Amino acid sequence: MPNLVGITVNHRSMRGDAHRFADLLRDIASGATTNPPERARAIAGYLETLCDGIHHHHQAEDDVLWPVLEASAGAEVDLRELTDDHRQLDPLLEAIRRDARTLAAAPADRAAARRLADVLGTLRDLLDEHIDDEERTVFPVIQRYVSDADWAKVEAAVRKGGKMGFELPRIERYATPAELAELKRMAGPVLKVLLAVTRRGFARREAVIFP
Repeated sequence: MPNLVGITVNHRSMRGDAHRFADLLRDIASGATTNPPERARAIAGYLETLCDGIHHHHQAEDDVLWPVLEASAGAEVDLRELTDDHRQLDPLLEAIRRDARTLAAAPADRAAARRLADVLGTLRDLLDEHIDDEERTVFPVIQRYVSDADWAKVEAAVRKGGKMGFELPRIERYATPAELAELKRMAGPVLKVLLAVTRRGFARREAVIFP
């Protein structure tokens, strides 16, 4: 049976970041939180990478996972609504990139912060609904019909093109202790080394964005 701990943590990290940045930008827009230039630039950089990661994830699902499911499970799975959600994501991600760059250029512009908070809120709500649907309907199909070999291809496609300096430290942030232990067991000693290498830079940026 395919081990879904990796995709589960990945889903949680996307949702968690959408929630905490929507809350942060709402506070900046209201004036409850300051937004000095260094922070605004760090927010824009983080959101740019987050949007790239979300795009890569859903593109890998479209290009690799969906064909595997259709070949393995056939009529047992209906992917039309999930595919429609993916089509809504890219314009939304581009709006986040644009509004984050605008705020980085004018950190004191509360209207720009409000626009970014609004689009992040839309992303948050879409991801919550989409991931709930996907985990409820697709995960049981994966576990019942997809072979370990095919699942390994899906996971390789998700890893390919991912930014490890960004993705790996977020595993530590969002995985439970049991999930982290399982991921380390699956990956072997290399994961411990990579986490040690990437952790410090990620923590520095976190300290600027969420002091």
